Amino acid sequence: MRPDALLPLFAPLTSLPGIGPKLVRPYGRLLGREMPRVLDLLFHMPSGFVDRRARPTIAEALPETDVTLEVRVDGHQSPPPGSRAPHRTFVSDASGDMVVVHFKMDPARLEHMLPVGQTRWLCGRISLYDGMRQMTHPDRVLDAAGLARLPAVEQVYPLVEGLAAGHVRRAIEAALQRVPELPEWIPQDLLAERGWPAFREALVRVHRPANPHEATPAGGPWRRLAFDELFAHQITLALLRAQEEKAGGRSTVGDGHISAQLLSALPFRLTAGQEQAVEAIRADLAADTRMLRLLQGDVGSGKTVVALMAAATVAEAGRQTALMAPTEILARQHHETIAPLADAAGLSVSVLTGREKGRARTAVLTELQHGRTDMVIGTHALIQDDVIFRDLALVVVDEQHRFGVEQRLTLARKGEAVDMLVMTATPIPRTLVLTLFGDMDSSELREKPPGRQAIDTRAIPLDRLDEVVAAAGRALSSGARAYWICPLVEETDTSDLAAATERFEVLKSIFGDKVGLVHGRMSGAAKDEAMARFASGETRLLVATTVIEVGVNVPEATVMVIEHAERFGLAQLHQLRGRVGRGDKPSVCLLLYRAPLGETAKARLAILRESQDGFRLAEEDLRLRGEGDVLGTRQSGMPGFRTARLEFHSGEVEAARDAAAQRVKADPDLAAPQSGPLHTLLHLAERDAAMRLLSAG
Repeated sequence: MRPDALLPLFAPLTSLPGIGPKLVRPYGRLLGREMPRVLDLLFHMPSGFVDRRARPTIAEALPETDVTLEVRVDGHQSPPPGSRAPHRTFVSDASGDMVVVHFKMDPARLEHMLPVGQTRWLCGRISLYDGMRQMTHPDRVLDAAGLARLPAVEQVYPLVEGLAAGHVRRAIEAALQRVPELPEWIPQDLLAERGWPAFREALVRVHRPANPHEATPAGGPWRRLAFDELFAHQITLALLRAQEEKAGGRSTVGDGHISAQLLSALPFRLTAGQEQAVEAIRADLAADTRMLRLLQGDVGSGKTVVALMAAATVAEAGRQTALMAPTEILARQHHETIAPLADAAGLSVSVLTGREKGRARTAVLTELQHGRTDMVIGTHALIQDDVIFRDLALVVVDEQHRFGVEQRLTLARKGEAVDMLVMTATPIPRTLVLTLFGDMDSSELREKPPGRQAIDTRAIPLDRLDEVVAAAGRALSSGARAYWICPLVEETDTSDLAAATERFEVLKSIFGDKVGLVHGRMSGAAKDEAMARFASGETRLLVATTVIEVGVNVPEATVMVIEHAERFGLAQLHQLRGRVGRGDKPSVCLLLYRAPLGETAKARLAILRESQDGFRLAEEDLRLRGEGDVLGTRQSGMPGFRTARLEFHSGEVEAARDAAAQRVKADPDLAAPQSGPLHTLLHLAERDAAMRLLSAG
């Protein structure tokens, strides 16, 4: 049902000249899609640029700068057969001489490319070798005709093995020829105010910038494309909110008897923030509109207890709650936290993940369907078709940014007029809240429960590793428990996984069976066993990857060692640090880093040592690294966003939100033709959730 004008953009990448079947796999890796399309390449955004306008003489060219030189080719010196020496081409201009160096290239090809006596233009980086200027493997070797086609500012793109920079540039150039002129979807007053180009022109200028400013995310063309994505997303959120308001809600009011039993079972009083959040949620549940609320909390602020109090109110009304967590280890941690409190209050709670099989799974499903389970805690296994509730009233989604809107909606559809509570243990900057959760009301938990200890945080260079190991040994001998975190960028990153396993073997050789290991590639049962042994004290030093980042609760753990802390974002370091300091004993966090530190890494570690306020750290993390790292997602952007970078485009978020709200308020069904501007935008941005809402009426 896409508009016909967009069909060339959704064609397979192999429809472009020069991209055959053999290149599908490397382009698939580059673009994150098994069968990449023209659209995916068009939104493959640059990572930097080279200013080709610098045209000095050889004598004026500064070492370690990118230049374009006009030179005369004076001669060639080929290496002897079998030698590893490079081929040298001697060039000159009126100001001096230079050597052009190529390794492992056919001399005949080089002599043809750089004919003696001819003028050529060389683009590349100047270096000094034995006091003489040289250029190794120029980016470009051009004749006069090639120079005329050389862009003044040339974009640099992320690459993968098997793809050359020139091939990607040529493919993008071919893809740009497919982009049609499209109807304008941005409000005209905003377009005029910002001075943004039309969509097609913006896309062309991002890939063919006229000046360095246009080559960056801060430039007008890129900002316009970012606004398009943010606008499409905010339209989706506004449609979702409008649909839920139109559908109405069900009032859920409890009599307070289970809540009172829960409060008496808690080993602490609720903080003021928790009490405010509980009251706000109760008011939302009692209303005849559907609740859509975000609950943000710092590490250890007690979000799970707030969710449990909400479930108690729901159970008092004879209805059910589902809590969905992104990982099995976190789902089971929630269950371990909630189960004893629920038992004391007479709440029936079960757990459902991919590990429940056969009779165990059937038993859980039966209890749910007949209403004998008040609350189920699980992973995305909860959205499977055979999971049926008698009367689902409340869905709690933990770490929403690790799920899509569709998963949230799918679980909510398992009940009638279901209320929604979204929790995140990673405090999120305001602009990011508006972007990802713009359709929600918000509550924050900034206080920690009484008794939580401040954590002594220290940064230590890796060349003092032996001292840290010795200190860990002394802590273990005194009865302490410790985490040792090794970096794991992605669960598929085998090199980092090997580093965790290697560190485990080294520490085990020193401390023996006191050392355990947990990482993302272990089976659920193996992870649980490793965590249980650590929680019981059978092991006292747990080597782990970031699988323990969120939710893991072992109050006896008082030492956290984070190896290669410079590789982590502030929010992630704060989450890891939050695994200690959960009991009544002083705790320490040691940040091991490889020197020398870059400026950003140095600032990050300094801020972490200064502050234990997760909300402040989240804002700093956004400033230093960008939203992908704040959320623990890919560095290039937020989930589902290809051009928007909130460290540059936060100013566009509120404008997109306001424009979307006005548009949907004026016309909740966007009742334009299916080929109208907004429908075109939603298809282009692949906001399938919005299209489904519109097609459903």
